[in-house]
Amino acid sequence: MNSRRLSRLSLCAIAAVVSATSAFAQAWPAKPIRVVVPFPPGGGTDIIARETSQKVAAATGWTFVIDNKPGAGGNLGVDAVAKSPADGYTIVIGQTSNLAINPTLYPRLPYDPQKDLAPIVLLANAPLVMVTGATSPYKTLADAVSAAKAKPGAINFASPGNGTVAHLTSELFQKAATVKTQHVPYKGASQALTDVIGGTVELYMSSVPTLLAQIKQGKLRALAVSSAKRVDDLPNVPTINESGYAGFNAVTWFGLLAPAGTPKDVVARLSAEFNKALQQPELRKKLGDEGADPVGGTPEQFAALIKDDIVRWGKVVKESGAKID
Repeated sequence: MNSRRLSRLSLCAIAAVVSATSAFAQAWPAKPIRVVVPFPPGGGTDIIARETSQKVAAATGWTFVIDNKPGAGGNLGVDAVAKSPADGYTIVIGQTSNLAINPTLYPRLPYDPQKDLAPIVLLANAPLVMVTGATSPYKTLADAVSAAKAKPGAINFASPGNGTVAHLTSELFQKAATVKTQHVPYKGASQALTDVIGGTVELYMSSVPTLLAQIKQGKLRALAVSSAKRVDDLPNVPTINESGYAGFNAVTWFGLLAPAGTPKDVVARLSAEFNKALQQPELRKKLGDEGADPVGGTPEQFAALIKDDIVRWGKVVKESGAKID
């Protein structure tokens, strides 16, 4: 068989693959799309997944099934999707911890966020907020910093767990403020909230969606938020940036991903529909009410964010000495 004939056969084979891929994308979705949430129901990640997928379902007629698969800091659910068929029928909502922090925090992560997953769209950012109990003597961030400087290592600073975004953001802040506190890691928010409200621990940091209700009820006093701009639902709470720590900006983000190898046409359709949904005033308000800031963008932009944040947060993990529980 001569080289010219081989070339013609190769071109025909490529054309057949392209045609089959295109036909699949046009027929997709022919069944429900499973959205894996790697955390329990009711949390910020779960709420964002449900609100955004419901809006897309209403606009397209597609069916989404939420599948909560918590465990191992979100790694279990993400790994399950990374190992799922790349057919567009299984996607995951990942966030800063399991995509950007855990690759450094865990010595043997079962998946590679950049090789095993295909980014679809960045859904939202959520700032963190530093709080103290309503009866605490700290009225401002400056009060807390003064107390920490007066008694290095004596002030308790709680987080939802070792290596979480909240923990590492508190480490970033301590470095910026040149103070040292005693880190108190909890296994989640429930007991931490009880202890900070009761005064057992002086300071606590977590995402705005997690703490917003208790702040509005007057059980917690918000001292500062970690984002570059103030949070709409907490307009009177200053940012760390404007409180004397110029350039400080740290948020936790949430985005959709599919298994690597998912047809690009399918990824593009998912990205386009979720981007449309994120522009809807009703959805933007719902996410805003949860303390989240809708974002959107292309798969390529989301991939670049993941790549950059793996480097950024990896450096903080190493400098802080954070270890998994």
